[in-house]
Amino acid sequence: MKPTLQLKLSQQLKLTPQLQQSIRLLQLSTLELNQEVERIIQENPLLELNDGAEYGSVSQEESVDSSSTNSSDVRVGVDATTTVTESKGDAELNQNGDVDWYQDNSYSRDTREDEGEAQLAAKPQSLREYLYLQLSLSQITANDKSIVGLLIDSLDDDGYLSQDLDELIELLPSELEISLSDLQIALTSLQRLDPPGVGACNLKECLTIQLQTLPEDTPFLEQALLLVKQHLESLASRDFSQIKKLMHCDDECLRSAQSLIVNLNPRPGAAFSSIDTRYVVPDVIVTKVNDVWVADINPESMPRLSINHLYADILKHTRDVSTRRLAGQLNEAKWLIKNMHQRSDTIHRVSNAIVERQQQFFEHGEVAMRPMVLREIAEILGLHESTVSRVTTQKYMRTPRGIFELKYFFGSHVATDTGGACSATAIRALIKQLIKAENEKKPLSDNKISEVLGEQGIVVARRTVAKYRESMQILPANQRKTF
Repeated sequence: MKPTLQLKLSQQLKLTPQLQQSIRLLQLSTLELNQEVERIIQENPLLELNDGAEYGSVSQEESVDSSSTNSSDVRVGVDATTTVTESKGDAELNQNGDVDWYQDNSYSRDTREDEGEAQLAAKPQSLREYLYLQLSLSQITANDKSIVGLLIDSLDDDGYLSQDLDELIELLPSELEISLSDLQIALTSLQRLDPPGVGACNLKECLTIQLQTLPEDTPFLEQALLLVKQHLESLASRDFSQIKKLMHCDDECLRSAQSLIVNLNPRPGAAFSSIDTRYVVPDVIVTKVNDVWVADINPESMPRLSINHLYADILKHTRDVSTRRLAGQLNEAKWLIKNMHQRSDTIHRVSNAIVERQQQFFEHGEVAMRPMVLREIAEILGLHESTVSRVTTQKYMRTPRGIFELKYFFGSHVATDTGGACSATAIRALIKQLIKAENEKKPLSDNKISEVLGEQGIVVARRTVAKYRESMQILPANQRKTF
């Protein structure tokens, strides 16, 4: 067959490095963006952080290949950082374990350059350090102290001894010649230390130890001890009728005993645990202007970037092989600044579209949230749905009602009997309101809540009410009932 030449036209979608960078920057959170910028600045001498730079943009007409030294500054920073603290969840009996057994001791010394002194801060004391300090002051023998020390090292962060003594003794070297009775004596010594309840093997023992530290003449102490030792599970499930029948007590007696218990600390070591702190920089600030809620980019949410004029001037007057690498880095710097500005502009457009459609939320709160999906915003702004998804993930909006992730304003909807739709967020808020206003002696069942919402024109099945209630960590009716 005779070889021939043929022309064939085809279309291919290729992501340029600049477009890839734009997509990557868009999906980063503000903190991740700052970290990425710091990394790039370390690698590219043409970029620099300029605290005094004003907000600007790269002109659409400006050639990226140009060696012009006109800088394009994008203002953003990390000064206005909002701190959100995440602590451990509530323990049993709805106790959060926050007890002021310990206050952070910190100290500092004045910084004096001539003396070469740096400011120092004391490390927060841990539970083990606190227990070892008490142990060193106790009057028991050195051998007993060493055994108690072994138990202290076996405690978990909540102050519990999670291993049985039988299991623990098998892990100890035989040459130590420590018997089970030695461990039991040491455990008794440990459980006498502060905070009360430390060294317990379970919640029941922890609460019992704390009750036993109370004065003997404490009213209803005996009933509280009996309640913990024999009926703790029934108390947790709020089966008060069964408890009163088994303990032969009236409402006042049970209420007083319960009051003693709920004021105990189910996690005695939690006060010494480090708190996980997550820093959130709001990308957008919502304010009311002329009776209309509007969104503006937080001027402190991105780094202030500019072109290094020293290197740019070198490129302007020198064009040879030695500056070829700098020329490439200049182009990269300009692309980064342009992509940063584009990222900011896209977040601004999406945020304004969200605020425009959620005006009633900012006026009246969650109950007025309207149903909305990503596709709705994407069609209005002429963006791809995946772009809107990237914009709304890990981007935060500061409002008079609090700080919310942009993704918060999107969600499923439930039909109403008028043919409309109600946001799932609004339904959750209504359920919370109904439960908050209920008669605690006759709490509303999921079926009753469904009926009440139906009377308001919102068609919600009982199982849907149960799903929303559980997502808000609200107990079912039988466990919310009081006596």
